[in-house]
Amino acid sequence: MWRITLTRSVLVSQTVRCARPSVLPRTALYRSARYESQDARKEWLEKNDDLQRDWDAKELSYEELKPKTQQPTPDKYLIDVREPDEVRLGTIPSAVNLPLSVLSGALHLKPDTFKAQYGFDKPQKDQEIVFYCRSGKRSTTACDVAKRNGFTNLLNYKGSWLDWVEREGIKPV
Repeated sequence: MWRITLTRSVLVSQTVRCARPSVLPRTALYRSARYESQDARKEWLEKNDDLQRDWDAKELSYEELKPKTQQPTPDKYLIDVREPDEVRLGTIPSAVNLPLSVLSGALHLKPDTFKAQYGFDKPQKDQEIVFYCRSGKRSTTACDVAKRNGFTNLLNYKGSWLDWVEREGIKPV
């Protein structure tokens, strides 16, 4: 970091001395940002890969989700992460609502407090949880939040509410 700052300041001071200021090529500014060794580069890439792995929750299709809604069980949750005003438009059968905006905090609550606040039992860390939202973006984020909080059996209905409405033939309100 210090080397980059030093290089930038040297390059900028050299540019200022010129009679006509010129624009430095981007590569000149970052020339010293090269890695000290291949090991450092490899370490950085592996760390970046670890961050990307958090977004790898298994995605469910409509065909895989439909049976879960017809025969719900208490050991599996279908969680709608849309806000309450969006849920009023409709919901997938057997789903419970836990908005993404409160998900992280809710996962840290004690089980009795969670049940009193949200109306259903707090999911266990190894319990199957399927997240969905309106279009699939927030449900992907919800999977990431849950994984970072120690939950391991996460599924994402990527098609989410829009796909469900289309396939079920439900007319939007």
